[in-house]
Amino acid sequence: MFRTRPPAYALACVVTWAVLLLVHTGVLWLPQPLAPRLAWAWYLIDLACMLVIGALVLMQLPRALQWRPRRSLRPSPEVQQERQRIARDLHDQVGSQLVNAMALLDGDDATQRAARQALEQCMLDVRCLVDSMDGHDDSLADGLARLRHRIQPVLERRGIRLVWAVEPATHAPLPMGRRAHELTSVVKEAISNVLQHADASLLTVSLAEGLGAAGPEWRLCVVDNGNGLPSQIQAQAAGGLAGLAGLAGQGMASMRERVQRVGATLQVTPAEHGGLSICVVVPLARSRPQLQSQRA
Repeated sequence: MFRTRPPAYALACVVTWAVLLLVHTGVLWLPQPLAPRLAWAWYLIDLACMLVIGALVLMQLPRALQWRPRRSLRPSPEVQQERQRIARDLHDQVGSQLVNAMALLDGDDATQRAARQALEQCMLDVRCLVDSMDGHDDSLADGLARLRHRIQPVLERRGIRLVWAVEPATHAPLPMGRRAHELTSVVKEAISNVLQHADASLLTVSLAEGLGAAGPEWRLCVVDNGNGLPSQIQAQAAGGLAGLAGLAGQGMASMRERVQRVGATLQVTPAEHGGLSICVVVPLARSRPQLQSQRA
């Protein structure tokens, strides 16, 4: 009973300790020497309290002996359950409100189109957030598959054709867990930028293994045929990521931070036929330690 009810266990320990303290305090205050019968009564109460405290401690001894420092990056079952509960609440409450708000708007009315698209973007963000809370153990391929399931209907409504080339043909280890979540979030942010700013008709998402200067690597790319970088920033972008700091509101700073956290490299360049190319280069050496830590 006490193992499954921590408050009851704590209360039993405190009550027993209080009784034991009163017994010892009472012995000090009573006239000495005690009458034989009274002395035996106090000693029996004292012994009973000591036995109860010993039993309570022994109940927890096996757990204490089996305790080990946490090595796995995987959250505990309690944390997973709490995440799933929050995800359900987000989906059922916030998601339903966004759906109701979109239903009140006329998609054919040009004056309401911007508001509908903004709500649609919010709904996509909520669904992707729910997926990320539920898929903390996913590989990069699994995370991208979840993302495709969410973005495909939005792209179709916007008239944007999606080319999906995420089918790794090798057995090289893919990023897992938290690293996969960060990389999937970069792709999601890049696609959000396309939806909000690019005015594109074609979007390509690809994942392929290649050979870079530092050895084998994964290249995760999002390419569109839209407006591309503003002309005043293209020259700065050619010199590196420092020139992209001016793209406030387009998520470049967020993508850069996520990429740095996983030890990858972000490459932002004009696409070959117009538009923008955002590529994340992940060394395979960075994927192996993450895979091993997930199995620990």
